[in-house]
Amino acid sequence: MTELGLGTSPFGNLFHATTDSDTAAATVTSWHGGVRYFDTAPHYGLGLAERRLGAALREFPREAYVLSTKVGKRLVPTPENAHLQDDDGFAVPATHRREFDFSRDAILQSVEESLGRLGLDSIDILYLHDPDDHWAEASTTGVAALIELREQGVVRAVGAGMNQSAMLTEFVRRCDVDVVMLAGRYTLLDQSALDDLLPLALQRGVGVVAAGVYNSGLLSREVVPDDAHYEYQPAPPELVTRARAIAEVCGRHGVTLPQVALQFSLRHPAVVSAVVGARDAAQAAGNLARYDAEIPDALWNELEESGFVRPVP
Repeated sequence: MTELGLGTSPFGNLFHATTDSDTAAATVTSWHGGVRYFDTAPHYGLGLAERRLGAALREFPREAYVLSTKVGKRLVPTPENAHLQDDDGFAVPATHRREFDFSRDAILQSVEESLGRLGLDSIDILYLHDPDDHWAEASTTGVAALIELREQGVVRAVGAGMNQSAMLTEFVRRCDVDVVMLAGRYTLLDQSALDDLLPLALQRGVGVVAAGVYNSGLLSREVVPDDAHYEYQPAPPELVTRARAIAEVCGRHGVTLPQVALQFSLRHPAVVSAVVGARDAAQAAGNLARYDAEIPDALWNELEESGFVRPVP
């Protein structure tokens, strides 16, 4: 798993449509920049992201990359709604609806369908997808099904992906997981995972993949706009002010807010990779440039001394 991973929610036409050629170019650009970890999910565009990623990766050796996908949001066919648009943020026809289901049968079926869309016979990492309201089922039948697939060799590692750290901490504490994906809870603006998940994951040897490093956009631009978003909602004024203050510190040290936001998430020893989305070659190249930027130690020191970030243990 490389420190920089490619997230593929944009491959599913997140917010607006993109093309097969653009997503293929994003994959190739990431690959030539050294990325070898690719994350996807059936949820992204009702399977479109998996199909596009699988097609783009076919020219590369299977043993040379790590691929993760997710289960728990079962795709139920709704052909009667094919003339409508998906209502969950993706610009695709509503040919399916998502239904939370962490039962063994649903997980096995979901994996079989994902393998078909990806054109693969194995998955490297399989995550339970957003089981926030389904702890009882996800932590029992869900994890048991993942472990069964791991023992069969269909998957190599198992875990859960969420935008909260508390329940991920319980998965690490109580279940036989290898890796978890944490979205938005270890960033320049939210370091709450330092209180629970990150120290326990480090102690247990469970890898943490950081996602949502820009907190849905607030940290993604060099100049923070008034209409920036945070966690998919209009950003509160106090967070806009805080992000701008951090950006000023970055500027004094000759770097940008997005560069620092991406690299910050990788500073904790429990974090093994940071996954960032891209919908075309230009965005993929931008991710690589942010990852490769030289961040002076003096910047991290100033951010800690100013109270913007908590010290890395």
